[in-house]
Amino acid sequence: MGQGSVEEIKRGSRLLRGTLPESLADPATGALAEADQVLLKFHGSYQQDDRDLREERRQQKLEPAWSYMIRTRTPGGVLTPAQWLGLDAIATRFANRTLRLTTRQAVQFHGVAKRHLKPVMQALHALLIDTRAACGDVNRNVMVSASAPYEAVHAQVLADAAALSAQLLPRTGAWREIWLDQPAQKKDEEEPIYGPTYLPRKFKIAFAIPPVNDVDVLAHDLGFIAIVEEGRLVGYVLTVGGGMGASHGDPQTYPVLAQTLGFATRDQVAAVAEAVVTTQRDWGNRVERKRARLKYTLEERGLAAFRAEVERRAGLALAPPRPFAFAHSGDRLGWYEGEDGLAQLTLHVPAGRIADGPASSFRLGLREIARVHRGSFRITPNQNLIIAGIAAGERRRIEALVRAHRIDGHARGSALRRAALACVALPTCPLAMAEGERYLPQLVDRIEPMLARHGLQDAPIHLRISGCPNGCSRPYLGEIALVGKGPGRYNLMLGADHRGQRLNACHLENVDEGEILAALDRLLARYAAEREDGERFGDFLVRAGVVSPPRAIAARLEAP
Repeated sequence: MGQGSVEEIKRGSRLLRGTLPESLADPATGALAEADQVLLKFHGSYQQDDRDLREERRQQKLEPAWSYMIRTRTPGGVLTPAQWLGLDAIATRFANRTLRLTTRQAVQFHGVAKRHLKPVMQALHALLIDTRAACGDVNRNVMVSASAPYEAVHAQVLADAAALSAQLLPRTGAWREIWLDQPAQKKDEEEPIYGPTYLPRKFKIAFAIPPVNDVDVLAHDLGFIAIVEEGRLVGYVLTVGGGMGASHGDPQTYPVLAQTLGFATRDQVAAVAEAVVTTQRDWGNRVERKRARLKYTLEERGLAAFRAEVERRAGLALAPPRPFAFAHSGDRLGWYEGEDGLAQLTLHVPAGRIADGPASSFRLGLREIARVHRGSFRITPNQNLIIAGIAAGERRRIEALVRAHRIDGHARGSALRRAALACVALPTCPLAMAEGERYLPQLVDRIEPMLARHGLQDAPIHLRISGCPNGCSRPYLGEIALVGKGPGRYNLMLGADHRGQRLNACHLENVDEGEILAALDRLLARYAAEREDGERFGDFLVRAGVVSPPRAIAARLEAP
């Protein structure tokens, strides 16, 4: 659907209401009207169909197997055990009996029937969770570093992120009216931040807490990098204009890392963020949807002009950026002690899928843990799960449950397997060109023997798979990444760094698994023989001249 059509739908939607009630009530089809499919995204859901069944149903002259994905808005990915149990119950009753942890620290339900959309929204509301702005042309779920080195600082940053998430929520009462049957109020008829047509495209915000860059902060439209001095959070270095999305064969679209805007104190966060969002609202491209993200606005207007406009709207002058340094962008798997004396356990969840199967029982195990745990659950940006705030007396019981349900993958497998990410892709994502989540275990099974053969089984290499070039799994920040080009075929991207501060580059285009594995085998052999002490795989590939980071982006990578 083109930009013009989407803009017209938003403009005529009566602030995201459209004809959603009528579409939901139509018993003749499992689908919504086309315009309502666009508006549903702002309510946190996408219409999808099972692509594995598409041809079979077409031959049977049946409509596609329509279902819905529902995504939560959970700033920083923090949930209580009671909320986790409620989410698990929703998955059992209304979805496909799985939960999926996303790279934006949200929870997704898959396989929800149209008649169950409203009951799910109401069940989430009862858990004090909603789906507003989880999708659509608005600010999405606000991310926060999960593997934070200081629990007290994490709590402060999480509070800032939650406040900003609330501030940037759409004001329309459409969500409450449609899903909760609550009557409209006068205040629900204005959008002081977004206006009647909302943003030109989606908008993403992340808070990073150095030295951890698990959120890949430079991949976001707006980033806040926490500056901690003498144990005190003094403010944030601001970054703008990151984005992963691209389109194959279209040189006008590409992934970009964010640029540094300046420094803001904690009490300036709200004003600066609103100024950035409203500037993008007014300056962003509303004609060509593929060029509507903030990264393209900055390309066209320039960073200096954008900064001046943000400062004018915020009514303040940004200070110069302060130094920061990232050590890595991964998760700290396994057990570790927090500064508050409480333990944390980070579980490795392959591709973020919480399901029960022959190898492990994630759903059952986490359900039993949630029934006894008194701390919190924390979704990581790398699709893993932290059981946080474990008192000394609880540790043995939780460890026993983890082992009993075989969800102790954090202690097994190669470093590559434990760090790998993948998007959902087939069969439900309508944009997928190739497999993602379903292919990840098979690919890792093929690569691990190579690693062992070259003595690299413990090498912490980042692998990411995306079924299309839109980048939900942040593939352009993977040391090794596969970006779907067609069934069984991918672009092999190589050479990002392990800190999330360098994009990778295309090494092979439109290749199958055999070609990918052969190339990786050669390069891993070279890495084992030629690497310097402590040198990471992506850094080696750049130093050895195997790939070169995009020149237009390389100048932005130096931390201030």
